[in-house]
Amino acid sequence: MTTPRWRALSSSDRPQGDTQRWRLDIAYDGAAFAGFAYQPESTTVVGVLRETLASTLHLNEEPSIVGAGRTDAGVHAFGQVIHVDLPTTLFTKQRGPDPEHLALSLNKQLRGRIQVLRARRVSDDFHARFSATWREYRYLVLETTPPALALTNTWSWAVEGPLDVPLMNAVSQEILGTHDFRAFCRRPANAEGDEALFREVRHAHWERLDDGWQMSPGDAPVVRLTIRAHSFCHNMVRCLVSTIVAIGQGKIDQNTVTERLESRKRDHLPAPAPAAGLCLVGVGYPQFAQEAPDFVG
Repeated sequence: MTTPRWRALSSSDRPQGDTQRWRLDIAYDGAAFAGFAYQPESTTVVGVLRETLASTLHLNEEPSIVGAGRTDAGVHAFGQVIHVDLPTTLFTKQRGPDPEHLALSLNKQLRGRIQVLRARRVSDDFHARFSATWREYRYLVLETTPPALALTNTWSWAVEGPLDVPLMNAVSQEILGTHDFRAFCRRPANAEGDEALFREVRHAHWERLDDGWQMSPGDAPVVRLTIRAHSFCHNMVRCLVSTIVAIGQGKIDQNTVTERLESRKRDHLPAPAPAAGLCLVGVGYPQFAQEAPDFVG
Protein backbone atom coordinates (compact mmCIF):
# COMPACT_ATOMS: atom_id res chain seq x y z
CA MET A 1 0.00 0.00 0.00
CA THR A 2 1.40 3.40 -1.02
CA THR A 3 2.09 5.77 1.87
CA PRO A 4 0.48 9.20 1.32
CA ARG A 5 2.82 12.15 1.01
CA TRP A 6 0.61 14.17 3.35
CA ARG A 7 -0.85 13.50 6.78
CA ALA A 8 -4.07 14.56 8.51
CA LEU A 9 -3.35 17.39 10.94
CA SER A 10 -5.22 18.71 13.93
CA SER A 11 -6.33 22.35 13.82
CA SER A 12 -3.55 23.32 16.24
CA ASP A 13 -1.03 21.59 13.98
CA ARG A 14 -1.78 23.79 10.94
CA PRO A 15 -0.22 27.25 10.79
CA GLN A 16 -2.48 29.70 8.96
CA GLY A 17 0.12 31.54 6.93
CA ASP A 18 2.58 28.77 6.04
CA THR A 19 1.53 27.69 2.55
CA GLN A 20 2.92 26.64 -0.78
CA ARG A 21 1.33 27.32 -4.14
CA TRP A 22 0.17 24.54 -6.43
CA ARG A 23 -0.84 24.67 -10.08
CA LEU A 24 -3.43 22.17 -11.32
CA ASP A 25 -4.17 21.68 -15.01
CA ILE A 26 -7.73 20.38 -15.30
CA ALA A 27 -10.36 19.27 -17.82
CA TYR A 28 -14.14 19.03 -17.46
CA ASP A 29 -17.41 18.57 -19.33
CA GLY A 30 -19.18 21.87 -18.86
CA ALA A 31 -22.63 20.32 -19.30
CA ALA A 32 -22.45 19.13 -15.70
CA PHE A 33 -21.78 22.56 -14.19
CA ALA A 34 -23.45 25.94 -13.75
CA GLY A 35 -20.15 27.53 -14.79
CA PHE A 36 -16.61 27.69 -13.45
CA ALA A 37 -16.86 30.36 -10.74
CA TYR A 38 -18.01 29.51 -7.23
CA GLN A 39 -21.75 29.84 -6.54
CA PRO A 40 -22.92 28.66 -3.10
CA GLU A 41 -26.29 27.40 -4.35
CA SER A 42 -25.11 25.77 -7.60
CA THR A 43 -22.77 23.01 -8.73
CA THR A 44 -19.71 24.70 -10.24
CA VAL A 45 -16.18 23.63 -11.13
CA VAL A 46 -14.61 25.68 -8.34
CA GLY A 47 -17.20 24.51 -5.83
CA VAL A 48 -16.52 20.84 -6.54
CA LEU A 49 -12.74 21.37 -6.48
CA ARG A 50 -12.84 23.24 -3.18
CA GLU A 51 -14.92 20.53 -1.56
CA THR A 52 -12.73 17.74 -2.96
CA LEU A 53 -9.45 19.37 -1.91
CA ALA A 54 -10.77 19.92 1.62
CA SER A 55 -11.99 16.35 2.03
CA THR A 56 -9.01 14.66 0.35
CA LEU A 57 -6.39 16.64 2.28
CA HIS A 58 -8.36 16.84 5.55
CA LEU A 59 -8.35 20.64 5.56
CA ASN A 60 -10.22 22.60 8.20
CA GLU A 61 -11.87 24.76 5.55
CA GLU A 62 -12.21 24.82 1.79
CA PRO A 63 -9.28 26.57 0.09
CA SER A 64 -9.57 29.53 -2.28
CA ILE A 65 -9.07 28.71 -5.96
CA VAL A 66 -8.02 31.06 -8.77
CA GLY A 67 -8.56 30.09 -12.41
CA ALA A 68 -7.03 31.27 -15.67
CA GLY A 69 -10.48 32.11 -16.98
CA ARG A 70 -14.13 31.75 -16.03
CA THR A 71 -16.07 29.47 -18.35
CA ASP A 72 -19.85 29.85 -18.50
CA ALA A 73 -22.40 27.13 -17.84
CA GLY A 74 -22.09 24.43 -20.49
CA VAL A 75 -18.62 25.48 -21.70
CA HIS A 76 -15.99 22.74 -21.62
CA ALA A 77 -12.27 22.78 -20.84
CA PHE A 78 -9.37 20.56 -21.87
CA GLY A 79 -6.70 22.97 -20.61
CA GLN A 80 -8.02 25.05 -17.72
CA VAL A 81 -5.39 26.13 -15.16
CA ILE A 82 -5.96 26.93 -11.50
CA HIS A 83 -3.76 27.72 -8.52
CA VAL A 84 -4.40 26.92 -4.88
CA ASP A 85 -2.36 27.59 -1.74
CA LEU A 86 -2.02 24.52 0.50
CA PRO A 87 -0.54 24.28 4.01
CA THR A 88 3.14 23.38 3.85
CA THR A 89 2.68 21.04 6.80
CA LEU A 90 0.54 18.72 4.70
CA PHE A 91 3.75 17.38 3.21
CA THR A 92 6.52 15.63 5.15
CA LYS A 93 9.97 17.22 5.32
CA GLN A 94 11.62 13.95 4.43
CA ARG A 95 9.80 13.31 1.18
CA GLY A 96 8.38 16.65 0.12
CA PRO A 97 5.33 17.06 -2.12
CA ASP A 98 4.31 14.28 -4.52
CA PRO A 99 2.47 15.84 -7.49
CA GLU A 100 1.51 12.52 -9.06
CA HIS A 101 0.02 11.18 -5.85
CA LEU A 102 -1.87 14.42 -5.26
CA ALA A 103 -3.41 14.27 -8.76
CA LEU A 104 -4.24 10.57 -8.35
CA SER A 105 -5.94 11.11 -5.00
CA LEU A 106 -8.00 14.05 -6.27
CA ASN A 107 -9.08 12.19 -9.41
CA LYS A 108 -10.21 9.23 -7.30
CA GLN A 109 -12.51 11.53 -5.32
CA LEU A 110 -13.67 13.55 -8.32
CA ARG A 111 -14.88 10.38 -10.10
CA GLY A 112 -14.62 11.81 -13.59
CA ARG A 113 -16.59 15.00 -12.99
CA ILE A 114 -13.32 16.91 -13.29
CA GLN A 115 -9.98 15.44 -14.37
CA VAL A 116 -6.72 16.70 -12.86
CA LEU A 117 -4.32 16.35 -15.79
CA ARG A 118 -1.26 17.51 -13.91
CA ALA A 119 -0.31 18.89 -10.50
CA ARG A 120 2.90 20.78 -9.79
CA ARG A 121 4.49 23.07 -7.22
CA VAL A 122 4.95 26.60 -8.50
CA SER A 123 6.55 29.77 -7.22
CA ASP A 124 4.40 31.88 -4.90
CA ASP A 125 4.41 34.70 -7.46
CA PHE A 126 2.67 32.47 -10.03
CA HIS A 127 -0.94 33.55 -10.60
CA ALA A 128 -3.23 31.41 -12.74
CA ARG A 129 -5.04 34.45 -14.09
CA PHE A 130 -2.59 37.36 -14.07
CA SER A 131 0.53 35.39 -15.07
CA ALA A 132 -1.18 34.05 -18.20
CA THR A 133 -0.01 35.52 -21.52
CA TRP A 134 -2.71 33.95 -23.72
CA ARG A 135 -5.84 31.80 -23.72
CA GLU A 136 -6.98 29.59 -26.58
CA TYR A 137 -10.51 28.39 -27.29
CA ARG A 138 -11.99 25.97 -29.79
CA TYR A 139 -15.52 26.14 -31.14
CA LEU A 140 -17.14 23.27 -33.08
CA VAL A 141 -19.95 23.84 -35.58
CA LEU A 142 -21.88 20.90 -37.04
CA GLU A 143 -22.72 21.80 -40.66
CA THR A 144 -25.96 20.10 -41.71
CA THR A 145 -28.28 20.21 -44.73
CA PRO A 146 -31.02 20.41 -43.56
CA PRO A 147 -30.30 21.02 -39.86
CA ALA A 148 -30.20 17.89 -37.74
CA LEU A 149 -33.59 17.42 -36.11
CA ALA A 150 -33.72 17.61 -32.28
CA LEU A 151 -29.93 17.39 -32.05
CA THR A 152 -28.85 17.37 -28.42
CA ASN A 153 -25.07 17.29 -28.78
CA THR A 154 -23.21 18.74 -25.85
CA TRP A 155 -20.03 19.36 -27.85
CA SER A 156 -21.11 21.30 -30.96
CA TRP A 157 -23.63 23.68 -32.50
CA ALA A 158 -25.74 22.35 -35.40
CA VAL A 159 -26.37 24.94 -38.12
CA GLU A 160 -27.76 24.83 -41.63
CA GLY A 161 -25.03 24.59 -44.27
CA PRO A 162 -23.23 24.86 -46.49
CA LEU A 163 -20.86 27.34 -44.85
CA ASP A 164 -18.45 29.48 -46.84
CA VAL A 165 -15.35 28.67 -44.78
CA PRO A 166 -12.89 30.72 -46.91
CA LEU A 167 -15.13 33.77 -46.45
CA MET A 168 -15.36 33.10 -42.70
CA ASN A 169 -11.55 33.01 -42.54
CA ALA A 170 -11.31 36.27 -44.48
CA VAL A 171 -13.74 37.91 -42.05
CA SER A 172 -11.81 36.50 -39.07
CA GLN A 173 -8.69 38.32 -40.21
CA GLU A 174 -10.50 41.57 -39.37
CA ILE A 175 -10.55 40.73 -35.65
CA LEU A 176 -6.79 40.16 -35.39
CA GLY A 177 -4.90 42.72 -33.36
CA THR A 178 -6.24 45.00 -30.65
CA HIS A 179 -9.83 46.21 -30.99
CA ASP A 180 -12.69 47.47 -28.85
CA PHE A 181 -14.99 44.41 -28.79
CA ARG A 182 -17.99 46.08 -27.13
CA ALA A 183 -20.25 44.89 -29.97
CA PHE A 184 -19.27 41.27 -29.33
CA CYS A 185 -19.27 41.06 -25.53
CA ARG A 186 -21.82 40.89 -22.77
CA ARG A 187 -21.10 43.94 -20.68
CA PRO A 188 -20.28 43.39 -17.00
CA ALA A 189 -23.07 44.49 -14.66
CA ASN A 190 -20.87 47.14 -13.03
CA ALA A 191 -19.44 48.55 -16.30
CA GLU A 192 -20.27 52.00 -17.61
CA GLY A 193 -22.35 52.10 -20.77
CA ASP A 194 -19.59 53.60 -22.91
CA GLU A 195 -16.62 51.82 -21.31
CA ALA A 196 -14.22 50.35 -23.90
CA LEU A 197 -13.53 46.59 -23.94
CA PHE A 198 -10.16 46.34 -25.67
CA ARG A 199 -8.81 42.85 -26.35
CA GLU A 200 -5.88 41.58 -28.42
CA VAL A 201 -6.68 38.62 -30.71
CA ARG A 202 -3.56 36.85 -31.96
CA HIS A 203 -4.98 33.99 -34.01
CA ALA A 204 -8.36 33.04 -35.49
CA HIS A 205 -8.81 30.26 -38.04
CA TRP A 206 -11.68 28.08 -39.31
CA GLU A 207 -11.22 24.62 -40.82
CA ARG A 208 -13.29 21.57 -41.76
CA LEU A 209 -12.42 18.39 -39.88
CA ASP A 210 -12.48 14.76 -40.97
CA ASP A 211 -14.95 12.82 -38.84
CA GLY A 212 -13.04 9.55 -38.72
CA TRP A 213 -15.01 8.31 -35.70
CA GLN A 214 -18.37 9.11 -37.37
CA MET A 215 -19.53 11.16 -34.40
CA SER A 216 -21.63 13.43 -36.62
CA PRO A 217 -25.13 12.25 -37.63
CA GLY A 218 -25.44 11.62 -41.34
CA ASP A 219 -21.74 12.38 -41.93
CA ALA A 220 -22.36 16.08 -41.33
CA PRO A 221 -19.09 18.02 -41.62
CA VAL A 222 -17.60 19.60 -38.51
CA VAL A 223 -16.13 23.10 -38.79
CA ARG A 224 -13.71 24.22 -36.07
CA LEU A 225 -12.70 27.70 -35.02
CA THR A 226 -9.41 28.03 -33.14
CA ILE A 227 -9.00 31.44 -31.55
CA ARG A 228 -6.24 32.77 -29.30
CA ALA A 229 -6.09 36.08 -27.44
CA HIS A 230 -4.37 37.56 -24.44
CA SER A 231 -7.79 37.47 -22.77
CA PHE A 232 -11.47 37.50 -23.73
CA CYS A 233 -14.42 39.52 -22.47
CA HIS A 234 -17.66 37.82 -21.48
CA ASN A 235 -19.34 35.86 -24.34
CA MET A 236 -16.80 37.27 -26.82
CA VAL A 237 -16.04 34.00 -28.64
CA ARG A 238 -19.69 32.93 -28.77
CA CYS A 239 -20.79 36.33 -30.11
CA LEU A 240 -18.09 36.32 -32.77
CA VAL A 241 -18.96 32.74 -33.75
CA SER A 242 -22.67 33.43 -34.23
CA THR A 243 -21.96 36.51 -36.35
CA ILE A 244 -19.28 34.90 -38.52
CA VAL A 245 -21.39 31.76 -39.01
CA ALA A 246 -24.30 33.95 -40.16
CA ILE A 247 -21.92 35.57 -42.66
CA GLY A 248 -20.78 32.11 -43.80
CA GLN A 249 -24.42 31.16 -44.36
CA GLY A 250 -25.01 34.32 -46.41
CA LYS A 251 -27.58 35.64 -43.94
CA ILE A 252 -25.82 38.91 -43.12
CA ASP A 253 -23.37 41.15 -44.95
CA GLN A 254 -19.72 40.10 -44.94
CA ASN A 255 -18.67 43.57 -43.75
CA THR A 256 -20.73 43.27 -40.55
CA VAL A 257 -17.80 42.42 -38.26
CA THR A 258 -15.66 45.31 -39.51
CA GLU A 259 -18.56 47.74 -39.27
CA ARG A 260 -19.45 46.68 -35.72
CA LEU A 261 -15.84 46.90 -34.54
CA GLU A 262 -15.96 50.51 -35.69
CA SER A 263 -19.47 51.38 -34.45
CA ARG A 264 -19.16 49.31 -31.23
CA LYS A 265 -22.92 48.67 -31.43
CA ARG A 266 -24.45 45.22 -30.84
CA ASP A 267 -28.01 46.00 -31.92
CA HIS A 268 -29.65 43.36 -34.15
CA LEU A 269 -26.62 41.04 -34.24
CA PRO A 270 -27.28 37.29 -33.83
CA ALA A 271 -27.56 35.94 -30.29
CA PRO A 272 -24.40 34.31 -28.90
CA ALA A 273 -23.70 30.81 -30.19
CA PRO A 274 -24.61 28.01 -27.73
CA ALA A 275 -22.17 27.24 -24.93
CA ALA A 276 -21.99 23.55 -25.89
CA GLY A 277 -19.64 24.12 -28.83
CA LEU A 278 -17.06 26.08 -26.86
CA CYS A 279 -14.02 24.63 -25.10
CA LEU A 280 -11.00 26.21 -23.39
CA VAL A 281 -8.10 24.22 -24.83
CA GLY A 282 -4.98 25.99 -23.55
CA VAL A 283 -3.43 28.73 -21.44
CA GLY A 284 0.10 30.07 -21.94
CA TYR A 285 2.56 31.20 -19.28
CA PRO A 286 6.12 32.57 -19.35
CA GLN A 287 8.94 30.22 -18.46
CA PHE A 288 9.19 31.39 -14.85
CA ALA A 289 5.74 29.95 -14.18
CA GLN A 290 6.63 26.41 -15.20
CA GLU A 291 8.65 25.20 -12.24
CA ALA A 292 8.78 25.86 -8.51
CA PRO A 293 11.82 26.47 -6.33
CA ASP A 294 13.17 23.60 -4.28
CA PHE A 295 10.76 22.42 -1.60
CA VAL A 296 11.52 23.55 1.91
CA GLY A 297 9.53 21.61 4.53
